[in-house]
Formats: sequence, C-alpha cells, structure tokens
Amino acid sequence: MSLSPRLIALLLACMISALTLAFLTFVEGVTSNMLFVVGISSFVVSFFLVLYAIELLVFREVDKMYKTIYKLKIRDFAISRKSIIKNTNPFKKLNDEIFVYVAKKQKEIDELKRLEQFRREFLADVSHELKTPIFAAQGFIHTLIDGAVDDENVRDKFLSKAAKSLDGLDALVKDLVALSQMETGEVKMNFERIDLVEIVDEVFGQLEKSANARQTTLRLKTEHPGPIWVKVDPQRIQQVLTNLIENGIRYGNQNGRVLVTLEEDKKNLLVSVRDDGPGIPPEHLNRIFERFYRLEKSRSKDRGGTGLGLAIVKHILSAHQSKITVISKLEKGTTFRFKLDRFD
Repeated sequence: MSLSPRLIALLLACMISALTLAFLTFVEGVTSNMLFVVGISSFVVSFFLVLYAIELLVFREVDKMYKTIYKLKIRDFAISRKSIIKNTNPFKKLNDEIFVYVAKKQKEIDELKRLEQFRREFLADVSHELKTPIFAAQGFIHTLIDGAVDDENVRDKFLSKAAKSLDGLDALVKDLVALSQMETGEVKMNFERIDLVEIVDEVFGQLEKSANARQTTLRLKTEHPGPIWVKVDPQRIQQVLTNLIENGIRYGNQNGRVLVTLEEDKKNLLVSVRDDGPGIPPEHLNRIFERFYRLEKSRSKDRGGTGLGLAIVKHILSAHQSKITVISKLEKGTTFRFKLDRFD
C-alpha cells in the first residue's frame, strides 16, 4: 500500500483530533457541542498543516530529487550556484548541492575518459609515426647487409635514403621532447626586446632553398620601414615563424607566394602569415593544431614534417599570452594570425 501525502495528512489529522478530544473530555463543563467544534477545527487545521508540510516540504523536494537524477542521467548539468545560495529550504539546498556535486564528478569522469581516449590515440599515433622511419631505415640497411653493399650505386642510394629516414626520426623525437617539455612547463621563455623584422628576414634566408625549389615567393609587408620591437623569446618566436612559413611553402601552390604582414597598434603587433594555396576544408580547421593531425596523411608524408609543428606553435604562443587563429578559404589560401606585445 502506497501512502500519498493526503492519506498521511488524513491519518495524522484524525489522530491529532482524537487526542485533542480525549484530553478535553477530562475538562469539567465541556459540552458535546464544544467537543464537536473543537474536533472538527483541530481535524481541518491539522489536515491542511500536515498536508502542506508533507506535500511542499518533503514530497515535492523528493520529486525534484528524482528529476535531478533524471537530468544527471541525460547529462543536463545546467544549474546556477546563485540559486543554491538564495534557497532557504534545507531540502532544496540539499537537492541542489547533490546535483552540483554529482555533476562535477560526472564532468571529471567525462574528462578522464576523454584524456584516456586521447592517450590511446596519442600512443597509436606515436607508434605509427616512429614505425615508419624505423622500418624504412631498417629495410635499406638490411638490404645492404644482404649483399647490395657491393654495388656502389645501390649502396650510396640506400644509405642516402636510410639517412633521410633517420633524420626524420630525429626531428620527430626532438619535436616530441619539445612538446612534452612545453606541456609540463619545463621550458621557460626568455623574453627579450628584439626586432621582429630581423627575425622574419632570418627565417626567409633559412627557407630560401625550400622556397626556390617550389618557386615560391617570400614577402614581408609592414606599415612603415624600419625595425619593429617586440618583447618575446627570440628562439621560440623564430620557431613559430619558421613553422608557419615553411607550411606555406610546403602545402601552398607551386609558383605561389607566402606573405608575412606586421600590423601595429598601441600595445600589440598583429602578425599574419598567408599563403595562396588550396586552403583547408572547414571541417578540419578546429583540429589542425592537434598532435599528428594531417589533412591528407599520404600527401603530408610525401612532403615531410612531423605533424607536431602547429601543436608546438600553439603552445609557444600560449606561453606568450597569445592565441593563434586560422582563416582559410578553399582555392584562395590560408592565413594564420597571432598577436605579440610591442616593446618600443
């Protein structure tokens, strides 16, 4: 038998009324009419008071708790901390506190699951990336050991390919170490006052051979001639610019152009690196800064790179209190932008 709030109120009201009448019967001079009026009055008042107490203060809040459990099941975590502070009803406060606590724990569980999935994917990606150059170098070397070393042309060709694979492996390991150190905070930025125009010119000089190979024009555009002073870690910002410009050369069009633009305002310098390549599809834009994420894995492999460059760029700029953004249109090119603190 289930007890509803009204049935409980009815039973308690009857008991209160009966007890009241029982006590009044011992009082001298009480008439039957008086007993009747007191009995009815005590019954009605008790019934509504008990019903209010049970219905509003207990059953409704318990019902809300069930609704809260349902919301948690469907992962609806929308609740305001202000509503908890304003509530004076202890049942309501308890209900909301339980909700907030469970919601917080559920989010922690979801985050742990996400990190676990990320860890598995990362290990799989690392294994794949390491396996490719190792197996390639291993194959060339074993071929030489099996007798191809006697053929001078084959020997030089295979040794060159093995060296190239090992160079790629070395670059991958260095990028992994650098990224790991940045994420754990082991790498400290050494901020200095430097001329960014000079840094860009140095990067252009380093990448001149790669640009000539693809017949790509490298150009710097500034609002006025002369140095532009910023407060940055020179080595790390050079690494950022090298990665972005190199990507523009590597993935841009043959006979294309990479344009670096420096725009000044009162406090910041807006740096843009733009290419006129095929662009990045919209569905990939939110993921290009993930480790090992490639738009076209086979094509990216052919053109080199470790797949960690943009992830490192993101961490370096984050350490400079800056955020990198990307704008891309298919067949019109891609633009990366970030801000640096000026230091005049």
